[in-house]
Parts: sequence; C-alpha cells; structure tokens
Amino acid sequence: MIRFFVTSRELSGPSHTLTGENAKHAKVLRLKAGEEVLLCDGAGQECLCTVADPESLTLTLGECRPSASEAKVRASVYMAFPKADKLEHVIQKATELGAAEIVAFPSVRCVSRPDEKSIRKKLERWQKIAASAAEQSGRGVIPEVLVLDSYGAALERAAKADKALLFYEHENTVTLHDALESGPWKTVSLLTGPEGGLEEREVSKALDAGLTVCTLGKRILRCETAPLCALSAVMYAAGEY
Repeated sequence: MIRFFVTSRELSGPSHTLTGENAKHAKVLRLKAGEEVLLCDGAGQECLCTVADPESLTLTLGECRPSASEAKVRASVYMAFPKADKLEHVIQKATELGAAEIVAFPSVRCVSRPDEKSIRKKLERWQKIAASAAEQSGRGVIPEVLVLDSYGAALERAAKADKALLFYEHENTVTLHDALESGPWKTVSLLTGPEGGLEEREVSKALDAGLTVCTLGKRILRCETAPLCALSAVMYAAGEY
C-alpha cells in the first residue's frame, strides 16, 4: 500500500491534505477517489486513510495503529566513515533491512574525515535517503542517522545495547553464529571498521568496553558489505525471516 510520512500532529485531525514532496509524489501516482493509503509519523504510528479529493490531495483519516512492519529487535548499525558514497548505500540498505539507526564515527584508519560543516550538509542528505528507503520498503519508522565525534564515543554508546558486537577480520575463534546463540535481545549494536579495518588497539578498547568481538567468516568483506551482512543475520536470528 502507498504510504506517506507526515508529522505526528498531522495524524490527529479528521483529514489531511498532502503538501510538498508528498504532494509531488501523489500526483505522479495519480491517486483516485476512494483509494486507500497510509500516513505514517515515522515513529511507529500509521493511519489508514481514504482519498477524498484527488485534485486537492485531501485524505480522510481513519484508524491509527502501531506499524506492523517494524522488527522485534532494535538494531543499531555503527560504521566507521568510509570513502565516497558507501555510507549512503549502507543507510539505504540498512533501512530496508530494518535497522533502527545508523551511526557513523571516525577511527584510526578512516580515509574520509568530513569536517563539522560538511557533516551538517551530509546529515540532511543522509536522513533524506533513510526516509526515502523507509517509504519504499514499507517501514513505519524512519531510522535516525547520527554522527559521533570519536571512536570512544561510538564504543560507549554501542555498549549500552543488550548485545554489542564488533566485527574484526582477524578474529578466528568467535563467529557471529556463536555470538547470537544466547539471544534473543531487545537491542543489538553492530560495529564495523573502515576500508583498512580496525587497529588491534581499537579492538582491545572494544573488549574493555564490553563488546563481543567476532568474525563474519573466512572471507574479507568490503566495509559496505560487512554491516549489511551482520544486520541480515541478526534479523534472521530474531525471527524476522
């Protein structure tokens, strides 16, 4: 079913008129009178609506309910800044897979180190990518995209989850399968490094912070592949598919 994201306030009245980007999208779709669409507040609530006037794009609001498309587990993806537009790819695909948030952070081997001004501009674009992917994939929640200013801050925040995992290509003992056996959990953090990987001392800091260090297998995955692989496995373990 077609869905549009609006503010929570816009779900409270008897009707709503689509404006801005939602209106542009609706005109392309050529909505018809009586057609049903969903309005979502991006925070987990959705409202079944009926098109009252296709010309003015006015909708009659019906029943509001919690979104049924959200995952049972709240998974947070922590990714060290990659080069080029790889983070955009991860934001889009992680949103489709059900991530609750995507968090970028710097690490020792990061080639990309955007400054504060650049990050402000990029965050706006990244959040739009998450919103578009959420709409396309039928999500009821738009994942938040965050940027932290240090690796230590990422570890501290990630460690607050019920299960916090760091993926390291030189880990030879603990697999992701091993790490997930003691679940399920309500919250999971997944932390991956940049193109050059994480340094050994960074891995030691993660262990000290309480994260479980594990491997994603015998093959070396690209930095944009690793978080999506881990997220898919977590969703599978949580019974999402």
